[in-house]
Amino acid sequence: MSRRVAIVTDSTACLPPQLTEKLGVTVAQIQVRIGDWVDDEVRVPVPKLVDALRDRLDVTTAPPDPGAFFWSYADAEAAGAEAIVSLHVSTGLSQTVEAARRAAGQVRVPVHVVDTRTCGMSLGYAVVAAATAAAAGGDVNRVLAAAQHVVRGSTELIYVDTLEYLQRGGRIGRAAALLGSALSMKPLLTVAEGRIAPLDKALGAERAVRKLVDIAAGKAGRDAVDIAVEHFDAAERAGTVLEQLRAKLPNVRRFLVTQVSSAIGAHVGPGALGVTVSPV
Repeated sequence: MSRRVAIVTDSTACLPPQLTEKLGVTVAQIQVRIGDWVDDEVRVPVPKLVDALRDRLDVTTAPPDPGAFFWSYADAEAAGAEAIVSLHVSTGLSQTVEAARRAAGQVRVPVHVVDTRTCGMSLGYAVVAAATAAAAGGDVNRVLAAAQHVVRGSTELIYVDTLEYLQRGGRIGRAAALLGSALSMKPLLTVAEGRIAPLDKALGAERAVRKLVDIAAGKAGRDAVDIAVEHFDAAERAGTVLEQLRAKLPNVRRFLVTQVSSAIGAHVGPGALGVTVSPV
C-alpha cells in the first residue's frame, strides 16, 4: 500500500534494518573508505573497520552519491507518494544534506530535505516518528511536525575511549584531543548546534560511563521517553549501560540497543558508547 508521504534517511540514523523495513523507510548509505577500498557502510564489516582504525590506516567517510538519493526519490514517486520527507545527519558533521538537495531538484514530487542538526538515534527516533505519522495517513505537515518534535527534544550523549579518531576526522580540535588524553581523562560529548561538543569528563572509563548514565537519567527525568544505547565494538559495555538505565528510568516507552553505523564508528572509534534520550 502506498503512503501519501514517503520517508528517506541516511545510514547515520543507526536504525536496525528490520525496523526500517517494517516502517517502510528508505536508507541511503554513507560511503566508507579504507585505504583505496570504498563501499556502502552497510557492507563494511565492523571487525575490518576496527582493525583499520587500530592500525592507523587511512579511513574516511563521504556522503551517499546524489544518484542514490535520486533513485530513492524516483522510486517513492513511482509508488504514488505525494511528498517525500528526507531526514539527515547534521551539515556540521557531513555534506549528506547537500547531496540530498541536489537530487531533490531532479524529481517532480516535492521533497522536504531536513537538516536535523544531529546524528545517531536522535536522528533515528525522528525518522521513526515521521514514518509512524506517515503510516497513520498524516500529510506532509503532520509528518514534519512529528519529526521536528523529536529533534527539538532529543539529547545525544557520547562516550569515547579517546578523542583521537574524532580529531583525525576533523570533528574536534587537536587541542581538545590532547586535553582528553591527559591523565587518563575520559571525555563525554554531546551534539550541540549541529556539532560535536564537550560535555564533561571523568578519570577512567568506569567513572565516565557511570557519569554518562547519570546524565542520561537526569535528562530523562520523570518524563515518558524513548532511550537508545548505541555502541561501536562495545556490546558488553552497552548491555551494562542499558541495565543501569532500566533500573533508573521506570517511564521509558521504548529501549533499543544498536551498533552505530560504520561511518559514525570511523569517527568515534572502538569502545565508544552513545545514549539518546528522545521525547515521546
